[in-house]
Amino acid sequence: MERYRIRGAILALTAAAGLLLTGCGEGADSRAKETTDRRRGDHVLPAPPDGYSAAPDGESREVDPAPGHLSTFALDVDTASYGYARRALADGRRPDPRTIRPEEFVNSFRQDYERPDGNGFTVTVDGARTDERDWSLVRVGLATRPADDDRERPPAALTFVIDVSGSMDEPGRLDLARKSLGAMTDRLRDEDSVAIVTFSDEAETVLPMTRLAGNRDEIHGAIAALEPRLSTNLGAGVETGYATAVEGRREGATNRVVLVSDALANTGDTDADTILERISGAREEYGITLFGVGVGSDYGDALMERLADKGDGHTVYVSDEEEGREVFVEELPRNIDLTARDAKAQVAFDPRTVSEHRLIGYDNRRVADEDFRDDSVDGGEVGPGHTVTALYAVRTVPGASGRLATASVRWLDPETRVPHEESGRLETASLRDSVWSASPRFQVAAVAAYFADALRAGSGDRTPLPAAPTWQELRTRAADLATQTEDQALHDLSQAINQASHLPH
Repeated sequence: MERYRIRGAILALTAAAGLLLTGCGEGADSRAKETTDRRRGDHVLPAPPDGYSAAPDGESREVDPAPGHLSTFALDVDTASYGYARRALADGRRPDPRTIRPEEFVNSFRQDYERPDGNGFTVTVDGARTDERDWSLVRVGLATRPADDDRERPPAALTFVIDVSGSMDEPGRLDLARKSLGAMTDRLRDEDSVAIVTFSDEAETVLPMTRLAGNRDEIHGAIAALEPRLSTNLGAGVETGYATAVEGRREGATNRVVLVSDALANTGDTDADTILERISGAREEYGITLFGVGVGSDYGDALMERLADKGDGHTVYVSDEEEGREVFVEELPRNIDLTARDAKAQVAFDPRTVSEHRLIGYDNRRVADEDFRDDSVDGGEVGPGHTVTALYAVRTVPGASGRLATASVRWLDPETRVPHEESGRLETASLRDSVWSASPRFQVAAVAAYFADALRAGSGDRTPLPAAPTWQELRTRAADLATQTEDQALHDLSQAINQASHLPH
């Protein structure tokens, strides 16, 4: 009976606040006026006053933030969009433009930012001019401390919610989950604990929260017994998974639900908002976060992304055993700890040097500018070893010089909930002359963003990025960077670009 009382308590809890979408639009003469278009979230800034010149020392005078000068978003370390796009291209299919989230392409690759020693972030802001007149790309980079296997971390209490519906019988789905979970069980520490919930047309807890010490054989047995069954009642899986996580919750531990599914809900509650209410309640009351792992050639990308967003977690996509091992054996155990909660970024552009700016991606992560310092508004949860990159297309005022942008990140300490902030700045004089003469990792971010932008061609609300390379140029840039950095991930990127270039557009 206690189990059902806990489950009922979770169902009764709902989130009181969600992300607020905000933004401003574009215009033919962006320096003539300020307009707002909340659909796209772009900003067009007013022109500097007539006769304006930079201060004698070359620095812009400080300006008060005003609507249209700011860009605010919750941090996001998801990478599922890029992983699923690669899978589709490898299968000879062009990914649906609606599944392309540029920030997840950009954040799929290693960056070169300086890292802090403790919890929190460093802030790096740099930029480079494009070949299109007055346009530049500006990179805002946020980095947490390195992931250290030897560093002390709290124990983990992980509840695995495994999709065992009939569609998971396809190679690369449930079989991949079994192998990955088995390898991860050997990697977790003795003080960690796991529970396993399965769902098909119904959901059940096949293993209650169990310590690893002395019980690894039992856990391996539960994993090996996973077999595909009937339809996909994802709502029931989420309900039972969170009830099991709450029932087995450990004080002082990192309590997390790990959902492994193709997210193709077709039985029970299939409405995203209804399912999300269950996750939001457990997050607010018990601080349980969600890690979503997507699998399968057919994949409910939008549902999984929204689940992880409301569950204060993030999503990845795995298509083969190597990727599964990387996620479950390397990333998950290493990044069980959190270094920041409810993290948000805000970039303030100086209207005397910037006439227009556009955040590339983060469409589902926009936050109202006035909510940047409202710590009750949900942000992103970030762990050690992560970097977050945001790219902006920025149009500068001809001839203006001085301060271009100030980027700030605000987060809560994961234990004390005390807020902290860090900032970084960029001057017009620091812009590189060309994107392709910037640092290699800046170029990687640019190639990833241009690739995502090209894959979104055909979507109705798309405004192309300035100075977009041709498919051939993009492929060559990726291949050259792969050779220069000896980074296998960039070889894979070059291959994906090549595959996309040969498909009908």
